[in-house]
Amino acid sequence: MKKEIKVFAPATVANVSCGFDILGFAIDAPGDELTLRITDKPGVVITKITGDEGKLPIEAEKNTAGVSLLAMMKELNAGFGVEMQLDKKMPLGSGLGSSAASAVASVFALNCLIDKPVNKLDLVKFAREGEKISCGENPHADNIAACIYGGFVLVRSNYPLDIIPLSAPDDLYCTILHPDVVVKTEHSRNILRKQLLLSTAVTQWGNIAGLVAGLLKSDYDLISRSMHDVIVEPVRSVLIPGFDAIKEAALSNGALGSSISGSGPSVFALSNSKEKAEKIGAAMQKVLAPLEVGSEVYISKINSNGPIIIG
Repeated sequence: MKKEIKVFAPATVANVSCGFDILGFAIDAPGDELTLRITDKPGVVITKITGDEGKLPIEAEKNTAGVSLLAMMKELNAGFGVEMQLDKKMPLGSGLGSSAASAVASVFALNCLIDKPVNKLDLVKFAREGEKISCGENPHADNIAACIYGGFVLVRSNYPLDIIPLSAPDDLYCTILHPDVVVKTEHSRNILRKQLLLSTAVTQWGNIAGLVAGLLKSDYDLISRSMHDVIVEPVRSVLIPGFDAIKEAALSNGALGSSISGSGPSVFALSNSKEKAEKIGAAMQKVLAPLEVGSEVYISKINSNGPIIIG
């Protein structure tokens, strides 16, 4: 059995406009890197965390990657231990699945070291145990599933897990604007409405179905018509500086649609060419300049690979 491995797990966009808690997709960058070593001493030891020093606990039982590994090793009745180094290559609280990427990287790395005895669905279950550290007792699987499977995924059910990979157009691009502000997932969930009008729910259901159909048919016009969130975005957008202007900048520069990535503050836009994606990114970032809010822009095709071995 190989003793050491280094892996990369990508960032993800969850919700995808109208698909709150049930849709997600992976992107090429940013993401997390994790080095895992097999040891003779039982247990999980985190030797080092870079990129967010002091912001994440180094104790395995309090860390998303550590908890995921502990759950997996317990299930496998592993007779060995592991040491890991986590290199955070993406910001916390970004709306890009930071905690999910760490959790996925850990279980994917171990699975590769022990010749892949665990299927993707079970890897999602183990990684979701780690997500409980950051998201509470009943974490949704949209970020984790997208990270593990790659591409677009539909989470039909969280309990029990039912994950459906979705095809998507080959030339679909994603532009992400990450403002240098923090939006806590817990707060962004607490402000959501507890009740909805039936007519509002019907509108949302139609948009979700249309978006899935548009992806499967590579119908850009249908994708664009369906990327409208009438439930979550109107409430959460107030937490993001300049959101309305950012979205309008994306749409007026060729975006098929634009919305909040996860719980924010990142804002994503989909388009059908790299040239449009880059133009959209520049326009979105320009909106924040007079607000004196720093930002990063990421341009990526839809990542169909999920986590990969890099060393």
